[in-house]
Amino acid sequence: MRWSISIRRPTLAVDLPLGETPVYRGAPQAGVLDGRVTSVANIRVQYFAILRERAGVAAETVETDAATAEALYRELAARHRFPSLQSIKVAINDEFRDWHSPLADGDSVVFIPPVAGG
Repeated sequence: MRWSISIRRPTLAVDLPLGETPVYRGAPQAGVLDGRVTSVANIRVQYFAILRERAGVAAETVETDAATAEALYRELAARHRFPSLQSIKVAINDEFRDWHSPLADGDSVVFIPPVAGG
């Protein structure tokens, strides 16, 4: 029997006896270590209000090894001098999410600071 197994990007084809579990050797797999992933992801980031002013752009695609929204924000905060994330909301792929939500290659992230008006 011939199996085709897709792991992220590469495809691996192996011959296995019926009932035997495949062993993945040499296939790249992302792991998490201290809030960072062991592989790099391209994340589309949008900024609003003070974050847009500090970043100097409304949106950008960043190459990062951040595993969570919080790790990504901290990375960008160091680069752009963003304020602390206490009152900022995060949305991943058009849904409000928790700061500890995982990120994947190709995700779209929006950081939304509080808005003052009058």
